[in-house]
Amino acid sequence: MAANAALPIAGGLNPAATPYALRASTPIDQMRSLDCLAQAVYYEARSETEEGQRAVAQVVINRVRHPAWPNSVCGVVYQGPMRAGGGCQFTFTCDGSLSYRPAGIGWARARMIAADALAGYTFAPVGLSTHYHTSAVFPSWAPRLLKTAVIGAHNFYRLPGAPGLPGAFSVRYAGSEPVPHPAAYLPFRQASAVSDFTALAPVAAQPVVPSDIPQDPRWTSANLPQSTIRDEYRQSGQWRDDAPAAIAGAR
Repeated sequence: MAANAALPIAGGLNPAATPYALRASTPIDQMRSLDCLAQAVYYEARSETEEGQRAVAQVVINRVRHPAWPNSVCGVVYQGPMRAGGGCQFTFTCDGSLSYRPAGIGWARARMIAADALAGYTFAPVGLSTHYHTSAVFPSWAPRLLKTAVIGAHNFYRLPGAPGLPGAFSVRYAGSEPVPHPAAYLPFRQASAVSDFTALAPVAAQPVVPSDIPQDPRWTSANLPQSTIRDEYRQSGQWRDDAPAAIAGAR
């Protein structure tokens, strides 16, 4: 899009993020942080180069360290579906992408990149960027932020003024990870197509009641197979009415 090309990369310094290892409180929290970050990398940038994927991971880590966003990885990635009013921060958490399970070498690479980022690896080219969008769109917020880089199909931005400087990225990682909750209903109705962070409004699903489910005639009792147990063994395993007397007589 021409508007993206016309918006220049901001001059001056583009400081890199300070290396910070995110150490979870428990193995389960560590697993969740890895899964959530790998999902962001995979669903947002699996068609990008390794540099493009590391850039997305860095944006997530930057948000974890900034007071404007949750201080957990899953909290950042699933911020929209997990808060009142919605407003998905990452489109894949709302548009049904998660119905397609990640797999193959792309998923393996996304997990490797996520593990590196959690261990403290920083991707300097995007610096302290906290936003990005694809080059196919030009969101209204783009001119209000400082453009830091263009990597593959994504344009990256950091906050202007003090909120975008290193001193603002000092929030301590929570160590605990909430259970991620993607949007619950499909299909989805897109409210606007201005950016990758556009909220998607779910269409309310109609409840399914048992009477709505067609019954297969093969499941009727008349079609059940006949018992092949011999008559003298049909009551095997059942409690005898005369059990107390029988037990007493056996003593």
